[in-house]
Amino acid sequence: MSTQAPPNSVAPVDAYGTPLIDASALIPGLAPGARVLVKDETRYASGSHKEPAARAVIARAAADGHRRVVIATCGNYGRAMAMACRTAGMACTVVLPEGWSDGGAWMREQGANVHLVPGSYEDAVDESRRLAEADGAVDGNVDGPYVDAVFEGHGVVVPALRAALGEPPAALWIPVGNGTTTIAVHRQVRALGWPTVINGVCSAGNNPVVTSWPGEYTMLPPDGVTTTDHNQPLVNWHALQGAEAMTAIADTGGTVYGADDEQLLAARAALAGFGAHPTAAGSVAMAGLLAHAEAAGGLSGTHVVLLSGR
Repeated sequence: MSTQAPPNSVAPVDAYGTPLIDASALIPGLAPGARVLVKDETRYASGSHKEPAARAVIARAAADGHRRVVIATCGNYGRAMAMACRTAGMACTVVLPEGWSDGGAWMREQGANVHLVPGSYEDAVDESRRLAEADGAVDGNVDGPYVDAVFEGHGVVVPALRAALGEPPAALWIPVGNGTTTIAVHRQVRALGWPTVINGVCSAGNNPVVTSWPGEYTMLPPDGVTTTDHNQPLVNWHALQGAEAMTAIADTGGTVYGADDEQLLAARAALAGFGAHPTAAGSVAMAGLLAHAEAAGGLSGTHVVLLSGR
């Protein structure tokens, strides 16, 4: 991908080709009183912010002599892993719930072997672990043996922000699924000594981090979530690292927000105003910021919003 900065970016794009865009300068009144910067990680070649994590897992797996990686996905991690494996010459098996994403077509184009399973993301995780063991492959899931590599990859956004901004933002707005990105960012924020607040956002009522907050993490019943065309990648009844993610958010004084489909679509429409084109689900962090800004009557300081997929 091109590494030329778009005219509305506040700094040169990082080594991965993802810009930081000053949304509040382009859309006055977006969040009164605040400077809103958008880290558009849909511009990775795979279209997914999970690409650095996938790359880190594959590098570690290859160094350990593995030749195949197996993962479960709602779509984004599968896209990122399929591309990372193709680049590294590693075989890849992706397990995807039937009817989700594009049915695995894009992953197949990258050379991945796609298994479709009935049920939910959690069912795909169970099947991926079974396949990994049966095939003698490595489990590349976000809570698998290379979990530290996953955190390493997801954490690269913080050094990129430090290089671009020079000072800590007031808040970061991050999509919450399994909780992995939140944990990784929290570790980097603490390592830098930043006082930045981390806010997590996911589909309202369809993720246990959202429904548990601010209490104790509690899984949802498997039939307690509702999948739509817009929230699909955000839906899970068990967030694999949800409890730790909640602890990380609380440690920064942040909170967790739920966004419904109408809010996801409104956020996507707002983002299109300055050339960012995530899916509705990929816009979830912006949906959380906009809802909070409206409820609070405005914000203050610099807020960074992470876009997660296209």
